[in-house]
Amino acid sequence: MSKKFVIIDGNALIHRGFHAIRPLFTKSGEMTNAVYGFTTVLLGVLKKEKPDYIAVTFDKKGPTHRHVAFKDYKATRVKAPDELYSQIPRIKSIVEALNMPIFELDGFEADDVIAALVQKTNGLDLDIVIVTGDKDTFQLVSDRVTVATPIKGYNEVFYYTPALVKEKLGVTPSQVVDYKALCGDPSDNIPGVQGVGPKTCTELLGTYKTLEGIYEHLSEISGKVRDRLEKNRDSAFLSKRLATLVPDVAINFDLSKCQTGRFSNEKILDIFNELEFTSLSKRITELDNHSPHPSQTKPTKDDCDSQMRLIF
Repeated sequence: MSKKFVIIDGNALIHRGFHAIRPLFTKSGEMTNAVYGFTTVLLGVLKKEKPDYIAVTFDKKGPTHRHVAFKDYKATRVKAPDELYSQIPRIKSIVEALNMPIFELDGFEADDVIAALVQKTNGLDLDIVIVTGDKDTFQLVSDRVTVATPIKGYNEVFYYTPALVKEKLGVTPSQVVDYKALCGDPSDNIPGVQGVGPKTCTELLGTYKTLEGIYEHLSEISGKVRDRLEKNRDSAFLSKRLATLVPDVAINFDLSKCQTGRFSNEKILDIFNELEFTSLSKRITELDNHSPHPSQTKPTKDDCDSQMRLIF
């Protein structure tokens, strides 16, 4: 039976939590709604997915290779408030306290790092679940890779398989970048081909399969669609480049270090107590304790540190 590797899109869950949950503050005035939302989903993932391996990815501050290729990439996005960014260190401290590896890289987005993690597990007997609200990762979906979109915490989840990506967009996962090359993506300010919408896009890709195939058979396309494709050729190929996730990034990956393992009960509870996450503290204490049996070894300080294994 295949083992399960869950990859968390940290930034997607941070933004989701911040905007979905009303402002929360500790008695000392620290804002915690994004921290609470992120942690709620993270614990829900552990309970529902029961992963053998887990990793969390984040964006790094600063421009990426896409900004170098296209200076207006994401230029239309409204910058998130400082109240969101101020919560990221707390979120990372929780991930680290749960003994989960963090992957991030200057010049690349979390989605690129996710693609790299997927590529580095090629050939391994793993089922991969990418937890995100970002549809850019649809291009990674395959028989062994599923995108999980949380709906209510992680109590309700929608799983995108190849068939459901096709149902959602009208194209296969391998055609997602070609779809964005034609239709663009307003959320990332990817221009696409002006005047070509989803219906025309899916028809073209249904016939010619890829953006390259469309332009190789441009003489077979008539009317305004051909004119628009000719006029926006450079924009189309730039858009495909922007939409394509880059898996060949320099990350230090060791699957064994992603193994769902022991963490310090005391350490994570201390953080939750500081943040006044009473309900989440109860969820932590409900986990099975898999410390060594007292008869096997004399208890040490580490043994008494209430370590737990994330098995539900």
